[in-house]
Amino acid sequence: MLEIRSKREVAPRIFEMIVHAPRIAAKAMPGHFVIAMPDEVGERIPLTIADYDREAGTVTLVLMTVGVSSTKLSRLETGDSLYALIGPLGNPSEMENFGTVVLVAGGVGTAPVYPIAKMLHEIGNKVIVIQGARTKDLLFWVDKMAAVCDEHIVCTDDGTFGREARVTDPLKEILEARKDEIGCVWTIGPAIMMKFCALTTAPFGVKTVASLNTIMIDGTGMCGGCRCTIGGQTRFVCCEGPEFDAHQIEWDSILKRQQQFKCQEKCSMDRYVEIWKEEENK
Repeated sequence: MLEIRSKREVAPRIFEMIVHAPRIAAKAMPGHFVIAMPDEVGERIPLTIADYDREAGTVTLVLMTVGVSSTKLSRLETGDSLYALIGPLGNPSEMENFGTVVLVAGGVGTAPVYPIAKMLHEIGNKVIVIQGARTKDLLFWVDKMAAVCDEHIVCTDDGTFGREARVTDPLKEILEARKDEIGCVWTIGPAIMMKFCALTTAPFGVKTVASLNTIMIDGTGMCGGCRCTIGGQTRFVCCEGPEFDAHQIEWDSILKRQQQFKCQEKCSMDRYVEIWKEEENK
């Protein structure tokens, strides 16, 4: 039984779920993801494992509602069970002592950054986390993140919490002041943010890793829906990623593909809302 042990809304439309999945928890590592299905007819939703507890046999998932399937998943409550949870999938993050590392978390990207920062810190790296969101209300896990890093910089676009800045501003300042110290940069969040983080680090020649969240169906490399262009070659995010050299990613094609099904997504959501309202009124 894939029972939801706890569920809470950590920010508007962003939900944290702790799910009892001992087999997945036993093998989970930072960077891994799962495929979740809220019900038998639901879509397969890829979600990065945000935390795991091997003793309790649980994995923590964080999702933002954007369409029908993620909304269905968000409506499950503590005590309910997922129809299916497949994983861990993908390749784990590269873990070694780089010296000093910078991790840039944007929006929901905070969730996958957390376990990476935690393990990098545990194995002896000096960890700097830049955590950003559009506004204060969209920030979550601020204290939790601060507990697993040596330096924690929080930015909001509108200045409602922390520093009023884009995440690339402190990133550039750190590189200008300490380029020779930085062994690696991770960037996880919206594709447009990751693109500009890669553009920021490129002139400094610092290794930069991005975790991609492309369209995905089976999660095992069979459908090809997650394909992207890396260094001029077609790669599958689900089985060859999700992390790649950010300087080799063809960002414009990824941004374009993310818009491919926006119309269908909106139409499906509109139909679902109508059905939901009818059920509520019965």
